[in-house]
Amino acid sequence: MSSRLASFKGPSTPTSSPAQAQKRGGGNSAPNSPSRAGSTESTYHRQVRAAMQELQSIAQTWDELVLHDGLRAAKILVDSRTELENALALVPGRKPKTHLVSEKILVMEKCIVDLDVVLSKLRKQFQKMNAIIDSLEAVLQNAHKTKGWQWVSTEPLWVTWPLEKFVTEVPDLLVPYHRSLEEHTGMIQSLRKHSLSFEESRLIISEWAAQTDLEDEGWDARWNDLCAAEIDRWGRR
Repeated sequence: MSSRLASFKGPSTPTSSPAQAQKRGGGNSAPNSPSRAGSTESTYHRQVRAAMQELQSIAQTWDELVLHDGLRAAKILVDSRTELENALALVPGRKPKTHLVSEKILVMEKCIVDLDVVLSKLRKQFQKMNAIIDSLEAVLQNAHKTKGWQWVSTEPLWVTWPLEKFVTEVPDLLVPYHRSLEEHTGMIQSLRKHSLSFEESRLIISEWAAQTDLEDEGWDARWNDLCAAEIDRWGRR
C-alpha cells in the first residue's frame, strides 16, 4: 500500500475474494450492485470500471507485442543467423559470396531493430499501467474526502469488493509485468550477440514464448475472471 493510502484512517474489512453466485431461495435482502438495484452508478463506479478495462487492454496489447511482433522478429533473427552459419560451413576455407552474407546481415539487423521497437512499446505499456494505478489512488483519495472512510473501505461497489480493495490490490499487477519487461530486455540483449549458439538461441525463443513471469500472476491468471465477477457490466465498453 502506498504512503498516500496508508495515510487514511479507519478500519478496513474488505472481502478477500470475488463473490460467489447467490443461492436461489427466499430472503428480501437487496442486491449490492447499484445497477441491479436500479440506482444510478456514481462517478467512482465508472472510474474504477474504466480503469480496470484499460488495464485489461494494456495486458492484451502486451501479449500481442510479445507473442506476435517480438516472437516473429526473434525467430527470423535466429533462423537467418543459422542459415548464414550453415551456408558458410558448406564452403570451409573459401571466401563466401558477398551477396549471401550482406543479405543475411541486413535481415538480422532489421530484426534487432524490430526487437528494440517491441521493447520500447512494452516500456510504454508498463508506464501506462503505472499511470492508471496512480489514477485509481487519486479516485480513492477523492472518495475518501466526499464519502468517508466507511464507504470506501466497507461498502461494495458492485458485489463484494469496496473501492479500497480494488485500489490496494491492483498494484500487485505491476510486479509480474515488471519482471516480464526485465526478462525480455535481457533476452534481447542476448539475441544481439552473433556468437550466440543455436542451442542458446532456441532456449531463448522457448522462454520468450512461454511468458513464465505472467503465467501465475498476469492479467489472465487472476484479474480477468475476478473483474467479470466483481464489476457490473464488465463486458460493455
